[in-house]
Amino acid sequence: MKQQQQRGNNAINGNVLHQLCFDLFIPACNICISPQLCFWESQEEEMSKAGALDLASGLGGKIDKTDVLSAVDKYEKYHVCYGGDEEARKSNYTDMVNKYYDLVTSFYEYGWGESFHFAPRWNGESLRESIKRHEHFLALQLGLKPGQKVLDVGCGIGGPLREISRFSSTSVTGLNNNEYQITRGKELNRIAGVDKTCNFVKADFMKLPFPENSFDAVYAIEATCHAPDAYGCYKEIYRVLKPGQCFAAYEWCMTDAFDPDNQEHKKIKAEIEIGDGLPDIRLTGKCLEALKQAGFEVIWEKDLAVDSPLPWYLPLDKSRISLSSFRLTSAGRFVTRNLVKVLEYIGVAPAGSQRVQDFLEKAAVGLVEGGKKEIFTPMYFFLARKPLTEESQ
Repeated sequence: MKQQQQRGNNAINGNVLHQLCFDLFIPACNICISPQLCFWESQEEEMSKAGALDLASGLGGKIDKTDVLSAVDKYEKYHVCYGGDEEARKSNYTDMVNKYYDLVTSFYEYGWGESFHFAPRWNGESLRESIKRHEHFLALQLGLKPGQKVLDVGCGIGGPLREISRFSSTSVTGLNNNEYQITRGKELNRIAGVDKTCNFVKADFMKLPFPENSFDAVYAIEATCHAPDAYGCYKEIYRVLKPGQCFAAYEWCMTDAFDPDNQEHKKIKAEIEIGDGLPDIRLTGKCLEALKQAGFEVIWEKDLAVDSPLPWYLPLDKSRISLSSFRLTSAGRFVTRNLVKVLEYIGVAPAGSQRVQDFLEKAAVGLVEGGKKEIFTPMYFFLARKPLTEESQ
């Protein structure tokens, strides 16, 4: 009898959810916006295959669904907007970043797909194409060769890892300290058929669990910004990289245009930090300094956002609408916000889910404003080499 009742409740929730998705999505698609403000990409496939039920079931990650609200409370208190300070975020970065990715991963995959990063973009190029090209560019800069052992530091659910492995015929190990993302990544590896050449290791990138000189190449895509100390993180990467081989990364940084005494700049920085689980956002010069201090020879470095024909923040800009990446647009985020609100109300999503959506919205606002004012970049690129001998430093 209980089983029949549960099946009935599930059917009711499923019907409510189906009707909700229809009611919310169709009106949003018919919003009239002037042609000058539209950016249509009608022929590109959707960025994400995850649906509303995937979003609902994944909310909270490995956190018990009854504890999600308290986890949101604890996470928010780390940040300036809620009275937190930088030192507390740095000293508790493992807990803060883990809570962040448990809370937001399903939102990321729902809206962004499997690769959680930005990319410079050409006119006429779809968002999906630009993301793949950004990953291929990094692989080419590293000079990857078939059969090499590569380390992805802070790999998320493994979107770039799978793409780079297939592109370069290499074996890639993804390092991640979040159990939920690793579980999800392993399943996606299996589906993609790369589970024999790609694997995941759960560990802290401040304490890499590998012997010295283990990898032919190391890369990080918008990940080591979570490290409380850039030098400590880069030094560990230096240790596990083979002599003469390279480390490449895309870093989230404040640019030289950032003014720490400007209240508006500080507000934008704080919005990005709370919305993206960051203890602090470093200046580009600090990353460069930490690389050299760790022992690397910097081959070249550049903020790739500077020459991007289309702004990197375009997918989040409220003045734009896109059919292909609809969920990232202002209208799409409106749909998601109301979807999450109803999912939480009917008990499909855990309490606290709307709060997660709220701080992700703050991040979107901060990222767009930071990009427009050119005080923030998510693609400060560098290629650095570990010398063949210690003396050569």
